Amino acid sequence: MVGKLNIGTLEQARQPTVTDLVYDHLYRQIIENELPPGSKLSEVEVARILGVSRQPVRDAFYRLSQQGFLLIRPQRATLVTHISKRAVMQAHFIRSALELATAEAAATCCNREDADILRTNLAEQSAAIRSGNKTGFHALDDGFHKQICALSGHSDAWILIRDHKAHMDRVRYLSLSFGAESALSEHAVILDAIEAHDVDAAVKAMRSHLSQIAKIVERINVSHPAFFETEDE
Repeated sequence: MVGKLNIGTLEQARQPTVTDLVYDHLYRQIIENELPPGSKLSEVEVARILGVSRQPVRDAFYRLSQQGFLLIRPQRATLVTHISKRAVMQAHFIRSALELATAEAAATCCNREDADILRTNLAEQSAAIRSGNKTGFHALDDGFHKQICALSGHSDAWILIRDHKAHMDRVRYLSLSFGAESALSEHAVILDAIEAHDVDAAVKAMRSHLSQIAKIVERINVSHPAFFETEDE
């Protein structure tokens, strides 16, 4: 069931639209499997729970459907889609192409301040693992990769990565119960290579890290078979 939405955030400086808030809220719940595949949603019920009108909910539903997360069925309940292995691997292809390039660039220009920022992030990742904070770890994981894009001089690359990696994130979040420590170790190897200005090692470490998604998909498919499409055409 859809959780409560804090409409008070509308008063913040950037003032996102109500549609933005509804979209972000539902997007997070889908990624974090609070709304697992197959969940039924209705505009009326979501609008009632979130305390908004139906129009921003309709607009948010449309945006999510365009990303492949919702199946809108006229006169019937809207469904959260099942995970598509093909969509996950397509997202991986795009993400890898961009992040291998940013890792290479970052390794050529990383300075002490850059490394310290990333080291702090790794320490916070470790703390999130110890406290069992999966949501916090997931955000810090993203922050680590985003910071590499920034220090590479190509911060806009993260916008493209973020927009294309969402299907990966549904699987990645499920994997945190068994894979967070491995991800942290892989992040440390990436940072060591970047800090050492070892371009080849940085690219190799990033490629190895991102390639784990194929194994993760298969493991999650075994543990949560009902979450996946029965056929990927």
